[in-house]
Amino acid sequence: MEVSPDRQLVTQLLQQWSGGNKQALDELMPVVYEQLHRLAANCLRSERPDHTLRATALVNEAYLRLVDANVTWQDRVHFFAVSARLLRRILVDHAKSHNRQKRGGEFQKVPLDEAVVVGPQADKGLVELDEALNRLASQDQRKSDLIELLFFGGLTYDEAAAALQVSPATVHRELTLAKAFLYRELGQGAI
Repeated sequence: MEVSPDRQLVTQLLQQWSGGNKQALDELMPVVYEQLHRLAANCLRSERPDHTLRATALVNEAYLRLVDANVTWQDRVHFFAVSARLLRRILVDHAKSHNRQKRGGEFQKVPLDEAVVVGPQADKGLVELDEALNRLASQDQRKSDLIELLFFGGLTYDEAAAALQVSPATVHRELTLAKAFLYRELGQGAI
C-alpha cells in the first residue's frame, strides 16, 4: 500500500515536532486543519441545533490542548486518535459545564411557558454516552478506544485497525460488541 505525500508529510512534521522543532507545529496545522475541522463538525452534527460550541471553536480549543500536550507522536493515525480523545473530552466538559449552569450556576428567571418548550437535553445525552464509554473502558479499553476513534475521531476502519494494531476484521467484530454494550447501557434507540 502506497502512502500519500500528505500522510507522509503529516508523519514527518509530527516526528519533527516531537523532536523539539516548534516550527514543525506551525507547518503541521494548515495541513491537518481541514481534517480536524471535519472531525469537529462530525462531532457536533449530533448535538442540539442551538449548541453554543461551533466546529471552529472546537478545533481551536483542541489546538490549544495539543500544543500543551506532552506526546511523542508516532504518525498521522496516532495524531488523529489523540485528537479524537481531545474532541470528546472538550465536548463532554462543555456539556457538563452547560448542565451545571442549568442547575443554578447562573441563576435566570425563566417564564414557565419557555421552560416547558425546552426539548430533550442533548448535553445530558453526551454526558451519559461519556459515562457509558467509561464503563465500557473499565471492562474492555480497546472497545472503548474503537468507538472513540471511529465516532469522535472520524477514522476509517483501516485507520482505527492500524491505531489499535488489530486487523480490520477485529475492528468489525469489536465494534458490533461495543455497540451492543452501549445499546444496553443507554437504552433502546440511543445508538
